[in-house]
Amino acid sequence: MTIEKNRRFSYLALLSAVAITLNLLESIYIGPIFGVLRLGLANIAALLALKLLGQKEMLIVNVMRVVIGNLLRGTIFGSTFWISGAGVVLSSLVMILLDKLDSSLLFTSICGSIAHSSGQVLIVAFLYQQAGMAAILMYLLLGSIPTGILIGIVARLVIKHIKPLRKDNDK
Repeated sequence: MTIEKNRRFSYLALLSAVAITLNLLESIYIGPIFGVLRLGLANIAALLALKLLGQKEMLIVNVMRVVIGNLLRGTIFGSTFWISGAGVVLSSLVMILLDKLDSSLLFTSICGSIAHSSGQVLIVAFLYQQAGMAAILMYLLLGSIPTGILIGIVARLVIKHIKPLRKDNDK
């Protein structure tokens, strides 16, 4: 393995560990705001992976966060797993699209946050056959904007101090 590959792998492992840790800390110690809204601190690691390493690596960080986070909480393959998985899948797709369009990190973060909430509401409505879940979607989307801004600002501050390892053809 070359030094570059080792460095990329180390970043990937570190960002995955950070995402899992932030996800667990938020679910255990912070909990939902106003009963339903979470800050999404683990998305900082996803944004860092996207901008520093690339799209594939962001997907790896997000999958690791969902799978290992739910495994450690004892909720693997329960409703929490599917709800967080749906949010991560939709937000990852949106962030990849915006990355391909060369959108700003802040805009990508906000749209990713909105997509995450939308994905969660869609899967809850499907799992529990509750079309009424759409009623809280507007509140979640409104809450997603300030949380997306916060997460985007933090990610941007961190990126200023880290050398990107991303290949030019990965953009």
